[in-house]
Amino acid sequence: MRSALRIVIVAASLLGAPTTRAQQLGTISFPTSGATAAQAEFVRGVLYLHNFEYTSAAEAFRRAQALDSRFAMAYWGEALTHTHQVWNEQNLESARAVLLRLGPTPRARLAAAPTARERAYVASVDALYGDGPKAQRDTLYASAMERMTRDWPDDDEASVLYATALFGLTQGVRDVPVYMRAGAIAQDVFGRNSAHPGAAHMLIHAFDDPVHAPLGLHAARMYSRIAPAAAHAQHMTTHIFLALGMWDEVAAQNLIAAGADSSRWQPGHYTHWLLYAYLQQGRYEAAQALLSSLAAHAAGRAQARGPLANFRARYVMETAQWDSREAMSLDEDVGVAGEGGYDYSTFAAGYAAAKRGDRTRAAALLERYTRTNSITAFKPGASGRDVVPLILELSLRAEFARQDSKPDSAIAFLRRATALEDGMPAEFGPPAVVAPSHELLGALLFEVGQTDEASVQYERALELQPGRSAALLGNARAQLARGRTVSARRAYRQLMQNWSAADSGLAGIAEARTRALAPGM
Repeated sequence: MRSALRIVIVAASLLGAPTTRAQQLGTISFPTSGATAAQAEFVRGVLYLHNFEYTSAAEAFRRAQALDSRFAMAYWGEALTHTHQVWNEQNLESARAVLLRLGPTPRARLAAAPTARERAYVASVDALYGDGPKAQRDTLYASAMERMTRDWPDDDEASVLYATALFGLTQGVRDVPVYMRAGAIAQDVFGRNSAHPGAAHMLIHAFDDPVHAPLGLHAARMYSRIAPAAAHAQHMTTHIFLALGMWDEVAAQNLIAAGADSSRWQPGHYTHWLLYAYLQQGRYEAAQALLSSLAAHAAGRAQARGPLANFRARYVMETAQWDSREAMSLDEDVGVAGEGGYDYSTFAAGYAAAKRGDRTRAAALLERYTRTNSITAFKPGASGRDVVPLILELSLRAEFARQDSKPDSAIAFLRRATALEDGMPAEFGPPAVVAPSHELLGALLFEVGQTDEASVQYERALELQPGRSAALLGNARAQLARGRTVSARRAYRQLMQNWSAADSGLAGIAEARTRALAPGM
């Protein structure tokens, strides 16, 4: 086996392209028996893999294969790019095609690996892409990686890949004990190598819920410096920042992830988080400009319609601008599902119509929403994100009842909605419930004079989504009405931190500024 190659690898080609500090991807040690030139490309591929830059990783592994056609680990790496455990994604056919290029059978592929450790790695992906259902294969792969951590305890790559494999066991649903186990393994590696991109990355994924997010803050602050060449690394830091309500950081990092050339931005994951951060910062004009820019860049692209529809619905629900151009444009998006498969547009269009007093249009949209979302909304025993459509329907029915001067019915609808939302697994990112039900219930209870209970609902909203500006403002008002001036001032001050760069005419900003600074508060 060749001596260990510990290297700060860069994204530019080692075959003559210039390199710069801004192209760094991280630092790892991954010795193999590959040819020297192929080894450099292999390490580059592993670094891209750790950063979830899967296309670039596969390209690097194929370059390694071109330099050393019998380099078994290069095929192992390319095959592994076709499984994304955290996202519960796997392209079985493509992965098997890669393995067939190495050898026609598992035995032949093992024979291509010259060392026991490399054979163990190759055997692990044969387990991952062998026979049986995905959950079974994911389990076999995780077991193989666990054995590797015992047999080669000094192999940090095996440890990080085992931590990543643990996420695959959950099949896309947050399982806190499993996540904590993965986080502990990643933390051990991170303690030895604070520039390891995979260790930092897995720490963030393990802890990116509001309860555990403080445990991932150091890794989040480090990760953007560890791998500045990886756009996903720049975004990934914001899983922790968002869970802690750190909106300036969420906006700044997603600006970097989206790329320096804003004319090339498209509606997608990074721009969605950027939009959400702008809304929490009270920068509605910036959010509006972003929406307009994305719509112009994506014109004519059918695949962009769903994300844009979701963006517009979120903008309207967060800003409460029921008569705005964006609100009126929702009618063009009715029935269009975006990220997560949710039809936010029909819900938001109906909610905005109800708020404008267009009861006929709102009723028609409620009927349509109920009919088209009934399969997931009313599934017996529905759990997790399956209940999102029902939560939104209940929220829309609550608004109808409120306008009909039936506050008890409205409160009952929203209590059902909050019970369902409380039963959902912990989330990361902008809330799937685009109109958080505890906030809506808090607002309604405050409106009818039940200020004690209103503050309870706002506090719960802030537990689920820390630092949300609407919940902070509502809670500040409820606490003030209860005579709890210290709690009210604390909420107003946090709100002013959110709104440090807010639009000057933002509703509530003058109130928040005055109350945050008022003597005796």
